[in-house]
Amino acid sequence: MKIHSPPARRGCDDERQDAVQQILDAIMRAETAADPAAELAAVDRLPVPDSYRGVVVRADEVDMFAGLATRDKDPRKSLHVQDIPTPELGPGEALVAVMASAVNYNTVWTSIFEPVPTFKFLQRYGKLSALTRRHDLPYHVVGSDAAGVVLRVGAGVTKWKPGDQVVAHCLSVELEDPQGHDDTMLDPQQRIWGFETNFGGLAELALVKTNQLMPKPAHLSWEEAACPGLVNSTAYRQLVSTNGADMKQGDIVLIWGASGGLGSYATQMALNGGATPICVVSSPDKAELCRRMGAELIIDRAGEGYKFWSDEHTQDEREWRRFGARIRELTGGEDPDIVFEHPGRETFGASVFVAKRGGTIVTCASTSGYWHTYDNRYLWMNLKRIVGSHFANYREAWEANRLVARGAIHPTLSRTYPLDQTGQAANEVHRNAHQGKVGVRCLSPADGLGVRDHDLRARHEQAINRFRDH
Repeated sequence: MKIHSPPARRGCDDERQDAVQQILDAIMRAETAADPAAELAAVDRLPVPDSYRGVVVRADEVDMFAGLATRDKDPRKSLHVQDIPTPELGPGEALVAVMASAVNYNTVWTSIFEPVPTFKFLQRYGKLSALTRRHDLPYHVVGSDAAGVVLRVGAGVTKWKPGDQVVAHCLSVELEDPQGHDDTMLDPQQRIWGFETNFGGLAELALVKTNQLMPKPAHLSWEEAACPGLVNSTAYRQLVSTNGADMKQGDIVLIWGASGGLGSYATQMALNGGATPICVVSSPDKAELCRRMGAELIIDRAGEGYKFWSDEHTQDEREWRRFGARIRELTGGEDPDIVFEHPGRETFGASVFVAKRGGTIVTCASTSGYWHTYDNRYLWMNLKRIVGSHFANYREAWEANRLVARGAIHPTLSRTYPLDQTGQAANEVHRNAHQGKVGVRCLSPADGLGVRDHDLRARHEQAINRFRDH
């Protein structure tokens, strides 16, 4: 990943670094202070830097991977760390000092400019109002997770104040249309922050709507607290919410990629909710991670040699049947009530086939391809349902974060990188060379900082570290 020195401007580099350092010093003093809240509240008296460092893609490079297959596109070449002018703070917004963030698949998609360059999203958003025009820039600051400290709040904000320790979920919505008031995900102006908006979380500072903010779980470090946001909320809506699969006690839940960034949270939610997860993984190491989470029924799809496509255009129904028979062998003859789908093209035909009569296939993401092909006879004649699910509404995101804060759901952080190595972190996710979530330290100088509730942490230390220790 290239690191570019910015041109000199009003806030010179030394002044920027000094302003950022003052903010970090105040946050670090809170680590050992008798009254951490008082130390953190002091950020309100510190100057906001005119610029900050952030990870970006650039509009003039959207064709850099032209002609390459998806697997050959390298995020390390397209993600850059550069100086970002601090955006104007609008009503209902907050500026957050980001201590840590994380890499999601949407960061990978942004970095390889698939399925479309995200500048199309920024251009569309920029046309909405004079204030949203800030987002339409020739660079895109990426990242849809963040944990940090509120620096400033805009006009009309009453719930949050400078010094608050927060995590941010990634739902950005205008809430001016009636369609979004029962379910904010149905608002026509719903966007994913850091993917369809600018000024995301892989940076020293981030601009968010204050209704994206939630309390930081006190027993977690900054990097641990940053990693659940997007995937934990997504798994909650997809699996638990009535807007998704509406999982109940006793359900059998087939979870693809059960040790990955999304599947690891679905696995925990299934176990917590009285369901039985069938964890599909691709290696013995990933199977062991599922066992550490408490799962017992595991299929190593690579080790057992499942190949659902006989060639690029033809799926192999015999492999669907073999897979279904393996599931029944594990469950004592039962089919899954719910299939938790996110690989997409590669697995969707099998998912529809193996779901029980009247069962639900709930789908998001499509990391192996967006064009899904399945045999509709197994859907229609067996009264199955396909439910599309996308991130989470405000209430679902808050409930998912509450589970983390109570120690019921644990972060699945396996490794962290400094901000300058975000390209390498994204490349690991792109290559599926990671376990759980890959974190990024933004302002935080080291792992392990930011823990406030040491007693709660001690009770869950092993679970918090199970992906790191693997």
